[in-house]
Amino acid sequence: MTFADLFDAAAGYETDSDSIRAALAERRSTPPSGDDDEDATDEPSPVDREPSPARVVADADVLAADLLVGGPAREALDTLRSHSWTTLVATDPLLDDAEAVIAAVAAPSLAADWREAVEAWREPASQPVGDHPALASAYHGAAMQVVSLDPSLTGAQAAAGLRDRLAVSVREPRAFATVFSPAKLYPTAVGGEYPGPDRDPRSMAPVDTGGDQHR
Repeated sequence: MTFADLFDAAAGYETDSDSIRAALAERRSTPPSGDDDEDATDEPSPVDREPSPARVVADADVLAADLLVGGPAREALDTLRSHSWTTLVATDPLLDDAEAVIAAVAAPSLAADWREAVEAWREPASQPVGDHPALASAYHGAAMQVVSLDPSLTGAQAAAGLRDRLAVSVREPRAFATVFSPAKLYPTAVGGEYPGPDRDPRSMAPVDTGGDQHR
């Protein structure tokens, strides 16, 4: 199922970002069950690459809002889906959270279809027990940018606290969509002149840019 199919299916459900944030907060405030712990590890894999601004984490609330609400969350992730040389990084527990939220505010069947599509897109990262899924994704997945709706991550105080520990910027979707410039990033991340988007953001299929495709 493509993202276009998923967005069409999700249009039948009425929800908003506040409901998504509330559902995620409730899930993350509940002590994990044994099944939830299966995707975390006491010995995460070492980080074996340099952090890159082309590697991005979308927190579970943004992933759910992309599917169910659209707006700034979809605009932000469409930018990533449109470029094969950018990478969406996510731990399994982060995807577990998003899938659970989608199931809670929409339907389990939609959540399962979404999980299958996002699994084909994301690059996995290790999840240490007890770590925040978005921050673990960034650190262990060498991502320099996190997109989140969580004010405890996007606020100025949080940013100051993170600055000493992680080389990562955390922004709300609207702010991320404003500052993330593929044209400016391409010469450093890939090299050469920016050819424009090289994927259809709804099907993830390559498009003809008139030049080489980078994957």
